[in-house]
Amino acid sequence: MKKQEKIFEVENLTQKIKGSKSLVLADYRGLTANQFNELRKLVKKAGGELQVVKNTLLTRALMNLSIIKKSDDLALTGPSLAIFSPEDEIGPTKALVAFGKNLSLLALKTGFMGENILSSDELMHYVNLPGKEELRLKLVGTLAQPSQRLVFDLNYNLYKLVTILKRVSEKTN
Repeated sequence: MKKQEKIFEVENLTQKIKGSKSLVLADYRGLTANQFNELRKLVKKAGGELQVVKNTLLTRALMNLSIIKKSDDLALTGPSLAIFSPEDEIGPTKALVAFGKNLSLLALKTGFMGENILSSDELMHYVNLPGKEELRLKLVGTLAQPSQRLVFDLNYNLYKLVTILKRVSEKTN
């Protein structure tokens, strides 16, 4: 890359990081082109953006935003795949991990949420938490449970009454 292209790429990465709630870096070695395209679609569907980045340029962009102080703070090795998440902090990362489990690929390197640097273990902790939709469904189920129980209890008394009346009518016949 020429110097001007590098400067443009650092500015582009800086803007993407600013506009994202989280940034996750993963190792993409071993992926075929078709698998990479499929992964890109899954991450986009989850609300994220996938991009192969040069480690040095990403480090400069993070230093521009004062997320890291010096280039040694982020010791990245090997090729890096960046997932920018402008909407849902962890949804695109969940899509990446789910896709990578089937292939035994895509090891998480590190991540950034706000101004916090997260290790791969911390990222996996967030990935294993239930998603927003799952939590909403659990909340609705929890809120609906007392009313369902009330309906069951009221119907149970009517059912018992009908059963008793039926037995009485059978005894009289």
